[in-house]
Amino acid sequence: MLSGESDGVIVLYDLENLTRKPSYTCKALFSVGKSHPDVHKYSVETVQWYPRDTGMFTSSSFDKTLKIWDTNTLQPADIFYFEGTVYSHHMSPVATQHCLIAVGTKSPKVQLCDLKSGSSSHILQGHRQEVLAVSWSPRHEYVLATGSADGRVKLWDVRRASGCLSTLDQHNGEKSKASSEAANTAHNGRVNGLCYTSDGLHLLTIGTDDRMRLWNSSTGENTLVNYGKICNESWKGLKFAISCGCNPEFAFVPYGSTIAVYTVFTGELITVLRGHYSTVNCCVFQPHFQELYSGSKDCNILAWIPAPREPVLDDISEKSLPQQHLNQAYEDAWSSSDDEG
Repeated sequence: MLSGESDGVIVLYDLENLTRKPSYTCKALFSVGKSHPDVHKYSVETVQWYPRDTGMFTSSSFDKTLKIWDTNTLQPADIFYFEGTVYSHHMSPVATQHCLIAVGTKSPKVQLCDLKSGSSSHILQGHRQEVLAVSWSPRHEYVLATGSADGRVKLWDVRRASGCLSTLDQHNGEKSKASSEAANTAHNGRVNGLCYTSDGLHLLTIGTDDRMRLWNSSTGENTLVNYGKICNESWKGLKFAISCGCNPEFAFVPYGSTIAVYTVFTGELITVLRGHYSTVNCCVFQPHFQELYSGSKDCNILAWIPAPREPVLDDISEKSLPQQHLNQAYEDAWSSSDDEG
């Protein structure tokens, strides 16, 4: 696992539990530490493995750079420089025809960096303020979603000259509900978090209006799922996660020093995960292990696992529905295995 820290350091962890104990500490294998000549000067905001293999990874920072790293040598293979702070970057998990990295910076222009050519000249224009979140669709390799401080979420087809496919509207085009200022806005505040569902059919967005909204990614329609008030005081990007392989699917959202767990399609608050001692900055879901990892200002990374309960069979009808017992295991039994990175 890759971890980016507020002091610019990057650490690689081995997640394998060799102790066979339910609670254990992950070992740090390597790091790009303070003494490294190419260490980031300021906070690392995003880290991501190259989607094809772990021989390469990427990092971006408030030091206005995006760095492409060789995992084996821990040396940068390429460095992209920007005029403003870098809030977020993302590589497509499904692309076979391009090697573009989408980058959100203090500029309202979305920048696309090409790993093959080393060029960062391709830009997407349409936002009015800084771009805080970017995410490629896991379904269509040329479709990109971006969230900005202007309250707007835009979907782009990067092959098109005009670029922008649509601008998501929280009011679904009903002008009577929208003032002229709020027209075609996804949130009444800064949009600082984006996450697609694993099938790419829906997009979840978070804004500083303390709201989370679920969108149909093909029609751009606000599904109007009500999650209640979401505490979001982050002035930069908020990294939250959606499960993959659960039924129903869950959204894991940093909420102060806790993590709120919602059902994605009904908006129900299932549980709150408590274990950190300070503000939680990010969450990431590992579908192969069905584990959640969270990073906090308390300098800990915690691993959370669902604790399955033994099914209680009351009658024959329950025996015919074993799937329901699998669902219950994920409903409110998430627990911390107290992994510290």
